[in-house]
Amino acid sequence: MTEFWEENFIEKQEMWGFEPSYSAVLTKDFFINKAIKNILIPGIGYGRNAQVFKNSGIDVTGIEVSKTAIEMAKKHYGSSMNIYHGSVSDMPFDNTQYDGIFCYALIHLLDSKDREKLVQNCYHQLSEGGYMVFTVISKEAPTYGKGTRIGQDRYELHQGAKIYFYDKESIHREFDKVGLFEITEISENQPFYLIKCQKASASAQ
Repeated sequence: MTEFWEENFIEKQEMWGFEPSYSAVLTKDFFINKAIKNILIPGIGYGRNAQVFKNSGIDVTGIEVSKTAIEMAKKHYGSSMNIYHGSVSDMPFDNTQYDGIFCYALIHLLDSKDREKLVQNCYHQLSEGGYMVFTVISKEAPTYGKGTRIGQDRYELHQGAKIYFYDKESIHREFDKVGLFEITEISENQPFYLIKCQKASASAQ
């Protein structure tokens, strides 16, 4: 996975442009409404989805597996964002508990064991009452069923790009235990689900 993303960022540089994703804009509005002050973005890339939060006064910490992407983030957005270099599978990188976590189009690139680990690690780094938002690809995507089948609802579309496609049943299976309270169907370049979870306060658990 590290080599795949490093090679992609070296070759394609700012491959998604600089406009934030629709998911990031929706999540920014949601976080502002909930008075979120600091967030963690696993798989922050070169920062295009981070700046919309920073512009709204939210402190952003990132995790990114590609050194090239981190260098690009510093070039475009300065050094005010703390970005840990490493894989999300090695979380946590600090002892901070964050008010919010935004994870865009990342978890569906992992196998079932690493998906579960990422969800749990993110949940552990949420403060009580905090929110985490995941964007995942839907089985409605035209790429579903294409390429080489490598598991249940998981396909390798091309070398290194292994994708797990979600439906509402699998979302409930993976997120119910971490405070899932809303699933929204959205469309960007692909059909996605926006998944929202909240960590209960200790007294409510």
